[in-house]
Parts: sequence; structure tokens; C-alpha cells
Amino acid sequence: MTDLSIRAEELLKSHRDSIDRLDAILVYTLGERFKHTQAVGMLKAEHDLPPSDPAREARQIARLEDLAIRADLDPEFAKAFLNFIIQEVIQHHQKHKDQEAS
Repeated sequence: MTDLSIRAEELLKSHRDSIDRLDAILVYTLGERFKHTQAVGMLKAEHDLPPSDPAREARQIARLEDLAIRADLDPEFAKAFLNFIIQEVIQHHQKHKDQEAS
């Protein structure tokens, strides 16, 4: 291996180590987020509120698109990611509502 190849391998390892740490942050952050959305789902079920709040979802998507632009992230990717999360949350909320009705 040349000195340049060795240096490239070191840089690659450094980037990959950072990516691994960021992946862990994302997983723990999503876990924390879903703890709160589960609590929201139970609260909605207890008070017979709808599992979905389209007005809030629209505001959240607009907010996330703005954040994505400021973070130099593709806003369409950010929107698709949030839509995926929202659909998952709505399913959890519906499940809580169905369990509450039983």
C-alpha cells in the first residue's frame, strides 16, 4: 500500500466511525420519539380523539422541509422520512384506540 492509500484508509475509517455514532444517535432518538408518540396515542385513545391530526401533520412536514433546507438535506427525502414516521405513529395510535374500545 502506498502512503496515499494508507491515508485514504485512515480517513475512510474515521468517516465510518462517525457514521456509526450518528446511526446510534438516530436509533436512540427515534426510540425516544416513539416513547412520546406512544404516550400521545394512549392519551388520544383514552379521550376518544382521532388517531390522526392532518393539520398538525401538515405543519410538521412544512417545518421539517424548512429544517432540511437549512441543514443542507434534500427536503423531499426529509418529507418522505417524516411521512413514513407519521404513518407508523398513526398505526400505533389506531391500535391504542382499538384496544381502548375493546
